[in-house]
Amino acid sequence: MTKEEKHDLVIALTEQMKEYGNFYITDTSNLTVAKVNDIRRKCFESDITMQVTKNSLIKKAMDGIDGDFAPMYDALKGSSSILFSKSATAPAKLIKQLRKKGDKPVLKAAYIDSAIFVGDNQLDTLINLKSKEQLIGEIIGLLQSPAKNVISALQSGGNILAGVVKTLQERG
Repeated sequence: MTKEEKHDLVIALTEQMKEYGNFYITDTSNLTVAKVNDIRRKCFESDITMQVTKNSLIKKAMDGIDGDFAPMYDALKGSSSILFSKSATAPAKLIKQLRKKGDKPVLKAAYIDSAIFVGDNQLDTLINLKSKEQLIGEIIGLLQSPAKNVISALQSGGNILAGVVKTLQERG
């Protein structure tokens, strides 16, 4: 690969990292071509882009975007594949599903909306992450709950008050 091709690849990787906002670095070493192709097909079905790339090029691409990626640098050893997805959890779920049939791919590191997760032991944490939209929805629900309780109490209290007034009116 020429210097110009490497430069172009680094620029493309940097753009993908910016565009997707989420990426996973995995170890797919020692897998057969058929197994890697199977993983690629499942990635495609899950709207995940998979690319096998040299670690040095991944590091240069990370250096090209804002953020501190130093904790991920130690994970850039051996053979690496990078998975890009708009969904923060889709690659983690796919890795978990693929691991039912074998011991690869292994999660090396993940970058999710400026948060860094290093190590295969983070896989379950990544699967259970909630999207920004889900978190905002939960917060709105929590904020609305007290207001609904107050309105409900006022409405039921209003019925009681109306009953008391009606009773007093009938007595008088």
